[in-house]
Amino acid sequence: MADKKQIPLRLSETLYSELAAWAEDDFRSVNGQIEYLLTECVKQRKKNGKYVSDDIDKPPDIDIESFSASKNEYFSATKKS
Repeated sequence: MADKKQIPLRLSETLYSELAAWAEDDFRSVNGQIEYLLTECVKQRKKNGKYVSDDIDKPPDIDIESFSASKNEYFSATKKS
């Protein structure tokens, strides 16, 4: 395995908490999560010269009405059981 460079990193308590929760969701350590995120940013920049995708702020393509209808049907069916 290649040697890794150690660097001191100062984060706000809020940012650290958010990263820690995200890392836990992804089954990573906080350090591993930071390294993963930085690696993904570098890959994206090499791919198209930008740090993030053009559509990062684009809302997800989800049919909310269909989702709400199926959710209501599900809960109606479970109440009858």
